[in-house]
Amino acid sequence: MKKRLLSGVLAIMLIASAFTFAACGGGDANGDDSGPIKIGVFGPTTGPIAAYGSAVVNSVKLAVEEINENGGIDGRLIEVYDYDTKGDRAEAISTYNRLKDQDQVVAIIGGTISGETLAVKELAIEDNMPMLTPTATAADVTLDAPSIFRACFLDPYQAAAAARFSIDYLEAESVAILYNSDDAYSEGLAESYRAVFNDENLTVTNYIGYTANDVDFSTALTQIRNANPDVIFLPDYYDSVGQITTQIRDMGLEQICVGVDGWDSVEIDYAEQVEGYYFVNHFAKTDPDPTVQDFIAAFAAKYNQEPNALGALGYDATFVMAEAIKNAGSTDGQAIIDALSAIEYKGVTGTIRFDEQGDATQKDIAIIKIVDGKHELVEKLVVE
Repeated sequence: MKKRLLSGVLAIMLIASAFTFAACGGGDANGDDSGPIKIGVFGPTTGPIAAYGSAVVNSVKLAVEEINENGGIDGRLIEVYDYDTKGDRAEAISTYNRLKDQDQVVAIIGGTISGETLAVKELAIEDNMPMLTPTATAADVTLDAPSIFRACFLDPYQAAAAARFSIDYLEAESVAILYNSDDAYSEGLAESYRAVFNDENLTVTNYIGYTANDVDFSTALTQIRNANPDVIFLPDYYDSVGQITTQIRDMGLEQICVGVDGWDSVEIDYAEQVEGYYFVNHFAKTDPDPTVQDFIAAFAAKYNQEPNALGALGYDATFVMAEAIKNAGSTDGQAIIDALSAIEYKGVTGTIRFDEQGDATQKDIAIIKIVDGKHELVEKLVVE
């Protein structure tokens, strides 16, 4: 008699516990469609590349705040869970597992960089977790990964845009390419840019690699000066670009330099050196489009600084994910994935739509000229 009574009491306690968990946990895993919708975001917000992760996390929070102020998703508010990966693959894996198991998010904005995104790729595939990276550019991120999408354009796409701009707008018939041979990002962009010139039977006068530790570029620049190309292509990050363009100016080379999205923020420390030069980017701060200007104003008001391109991509990715959840009419993973596959959203960085692999396709690319230390939008390109 006691055993039967005890069993009954335990059963009641277990049932009550289950209901309590469903009520407190936000509930999507248990079928509750009335609680908040939980979304995760992760990236390096401390360490040497903290600026990247911070830009994305801050922009995601800004977007969620705006969405919630307008009623959320069909009346349900979004809750954001954000974590610092320090740019470390092991931290990324730990973060992913925490978001899925402890926080019970229904979707993830991330990762910020390619390495951490690739670290959790197989986990996201196995869990069928909807994951939208704003900024990871490595081609393998979305390869054979049905649940993973990407909001940014790929490196070959931006290199092709830079080459087409050089040929069509700057009327370049010859180019010197100076790239970082220690960096896959720089080298890959150099190869893709050169391929366009080769396809057009135009001249690549110099194809010169340097190492990450090089500080004296005079030998390479002397070779370029002797070859006298129409333009110089510099696919690298802003600090290296600043050092190289300083020496270009000191040596009196008159060629126009063309760059890539790694140039973003180069004008902060090297405005005079890059005056009159061009680079391709995900958006332009001087784009008069109200969508762009409203985002910049909102970000500046909240964080007391201007956003960069990574922030713009994080902001767009959040609205894309929210729109997909709304269109899905559900927080079921597969329903969100299907909705992402079909989405078309016009954001700060242009219209976002995904191809069969989950990559942003026919993405707008801003051509920026640096004038008086500011970004001036020259035009927007879509590469076919």
